Formats: sequence, C-alpha cells, structure tokens
Amino acid sequence: MKIRQRVYQAFLAATALSLGVAAQAAEPAKPEAGKKFLAEDTAFPAYMIEGIPDSAEAYYAPDSRLLIAQARDKDAKKTSMGTDGALTYIYSDDGKEIWRVNDHGQDGCSYFFPDGKRVAFTSTRDNMDMPVGNWSDQNNYPQGAELYAADLKGGNIQRLTNNKYYEAEVAVSPDGKWIVFGRQIDGNMDLWVMKSDGTGEQQVTFTKDWQEGAPFFTPDSDHIVFRAWRNSEYGKIKPTPMTFFSIKRDGSDWRRHTYDRGMNWHPFPAPDGKHFAIIKATGPTDWEVFIDNIATGESKRLTFKGGFNGMAHFSPDGKKLVWSRSTGPGFMSGIRTFVMDVSSMNLGPQNYVKWDPKWGEAMTADPGDGPPQKKAEAETVKSGR
Repeated sequence: MKIRQRVYQAFLAATALSLGVAAQAAEPAKPEAGKKFLAEDTAFPAYMIEGIPDSAEAYYAPDSRLLIAQARDKDAKKTSMGTDGALTYIYSDDGKEIWRVNDHGQDGCSYFFPDGKRVAFTSTRDNMDMPVGNWSDQNNYPQGAELYAADLKGGNIQRLTNNKYYEAEVAVSPDGKWIVFGRQIDGNMDLWVMKSDGTGEQQVTFTKDWQEGAPFFTPDSDHIVFRAWRNSEYGKIKPTPMTFFSIKRDGSDWRRHTYDRGMNWHPFPAPDGKHFAIIKATGPTDWEVFIDNIATGESKRLTFKGGFNGMAHFSPDGKKLVWSRSTGPGFMSGIRTFVMDVSSMNLGPQNYVKWDPKWGEAMTADPGDGPPQKKAEAETVKSGR
C-alpha cells in the first residue's frame, strides 16, 4: 500500500525516475503566522494542514477527523540517501493534535480499522539489519517490510506477517473483517488478503507482467479496487501507464475500469460506492486529482495547480477529501497534506449505490496466467501461525 527530499526523499527520487519526471528539492511554502494556508486552484474550498511534520499519504479515521500517515522523523532508520526516514503518526485535520504510533524502523503505508481503536501499518522495525531499499522503486522495495496492528497510541502491537518479503500498501475493509495488501515475491508484486487478526492469508492476483498496488476495499467489503502497471513498461514509458482495476475479494471477476494509456493512479472509493478519487497526469509534470463515476465514466477535475497532486482519499462521511500537494517550485518539492470540502457533491454513505457486477470490462484473458478466479480457488496460503 504507497515522497522526496522534504517528504520521503527516497520516495520522490524513485518515483521521479520510474514515472519520468524531474524531482527537485526546495523549501516548502510557509504561511504567515496565524493565517491558514488556503489552496486557490481547487474545484472546492481547500486548505493545508499546518503544525505537522513532513508527511503524505494520509487516511481518515472513522470519525472523519483524525488522519494516519507516515511522517519524516529523526528517530526513523535513514533512507538510502542518508536522510530521515518516516514513522507512523496520527494527527487531526486541523493540525491541533498529533502523536507518534511507531518509534523505530522505517514505515510505509498505514490505515485505521473501522472500530476507530486500532491501526494497521507497514514497518521494517523487526528487520532493521536488512538493506533499507526504496519504497517507490519496484526494483528495490524494502525487503523485510512487515505488517503490524496496534492501538492508536502504538501499544499492544501485533505482528501480522512474519517473513522476509516486502509487504505494504495495506487497507482494512469497512466491515473490519479483512485486510488487503501488496506482497512482492521474487520481484513480482501481487495482492493478498487475510483476516483482520492476521490469519487465513490468501493470494488474490496471480500475474507476471501486471504489478498490482494501492488496493482499497469498496464499501461492500467484497470488492477491491487497485491500480497496476506492466513490468514490461516500467521505466520505459513516462509517465508509467497505470490502469484502474477491480476484483472480488476471492480473486474472481477481475475487471478493467480505465482504457487509455495514461496514468490512472491510486483509485480510492467514495462512501457512495460509485465515485472514485484518482490521480491523472495532464502533462509530464502536472498530476491532478480527479473524481470519476465508475457507473457512467464521467470525470471531474478537482485540482488545477499543476505540479504534484497525489494520493487522494475521502473521509468516511463523504464530506472531505485529503491529498498531497507540492508547495515548492519543483514538481515534487515541499509536499504537504491538504483537505478539500467536497460536501456539496453528496458522496456520503446515505447515497450509497450497490456495486454493479457489470461495471467495467472483464479481464479473463489479459492477466496472462489464465482467469484469476481459477488460481484463487486453487491456491490458499497458510498464514504461518
């Protein structure tokens, strides 16, 4: 589950390399004391969260107020570039509350459980002797990155996986029963699910060329949406083409939802079940946040600033969208977390639309290894407990 110099220096360098953009280091924009930094080029009112460390890829808690993210921290293991790594933090979207969840290693993606009492996160905390790797270079992912669960203060830590693979991009189902994540074995990335207690691991995708990632459950907890790029195109076509897919939790009914050769990155479902926040490249160094209607194909652009806008996520009440934005002069410089008021779009759970199995195009032949449902039915992997 998922940014250079001032926020994940290593992330930005690798992302720039693989997606074909020039990353630059620069000081972030600083608002005047006591004045909220407002975003001007957005479809709806938006602001930057102040008073938090450099951080990105934030996800909301069930209360639609607290956020969890990886933040740059001097106590984290250094990146491959010698800069501060990231650890897991929780903070409020007004910037008035903040605390650290994990205190050592180097952390990747994180997510709240729907009970609001626990979190899941990725960390190298128990494999700090292994090479540091790079979270955004598929050819150098941090091996030994494992999945954990903990309470909101970082207590009662439970290790969910126990191996030397790279495991990240974690998300929890809305019903709290399942965890989805990406696992890389022998250089190949696939999606896996397990029960929320860490048992019953099962592989969901079985592909050699497609590299799946950024998986999220839809509101019904039965479908998973994700993006994938082809290994054969990675680093060769810039920006890297990415396709928006969905698949059932049991590995059946793999479907495609975008059909262009563009970048369709990090699709995240709104609580209404049919709208998705997604990142699209409108130019080589112009990545913007869009909202797509999976039922009609309609797409609406939400950001217009240019530069880097990424990793957008809706609050559970459907009223807010949080995303990462570059605030410095370079494409990926001065990354900060912003919040947009999307309440007028009526994306809340009160407008939920049940998933239609006819949405998208069936992918029974394209994955390359045969229909994925056949593989999923035949291959269930024990959790090792």
